[in-house]
Amino acid sequence: MTIFEALRADHDTQRTLVDLLTKTEGDSDGRNELFGRLKRELSAHAAAEERYFYVPLMEVDLTQESARHSVAEHKELDDFVEKLESYDMGGSQWLQTAQELSERLLHHLDEEETEVFPVAGKALTDDQKDSLADGYRADMERHKNS
Repeated sequence: MTIFEALRADHDTQRTLVDLLTKTEGDSDGRNELFGRLKRELSAHAAAEERYFYVPLMEVDLTQESARHSVAEHKELDDFVEKLESYDMGGSQWLQTAQELSERLLHHLDEEETEVFPVAGKALTDDQKDSLADGYRADMERHKNS
């Protein structure tokens, strides 16, 4: 498995979770559980992706700018999660912010897959694509289980 395949698999998980989350209603157990799962997924993914994908890309002129942009977007997504944590889960503000998070997240994932991945594919060797995937997947597991 390459780093791109590993990242895409987790992107698909995030798309599913955020889609389900924005369809929930009120301060329900389902909303609470999905929000918790999405928070853990986003946090683990951002940490592992930055370490095993973006740090190596920042060392290459070709990919440095897009890597920095994507890391900045991770911070933006974190800010949305923090807002959601501060709002009443049953309030309209919560759902509106969850929908904004969904839009930003989907934009971010699409941008990574259509703009960053093709350029990164040229910058990384085949060995790097495989070894970075191994490191990324191990780091994801560590973050999810901590």
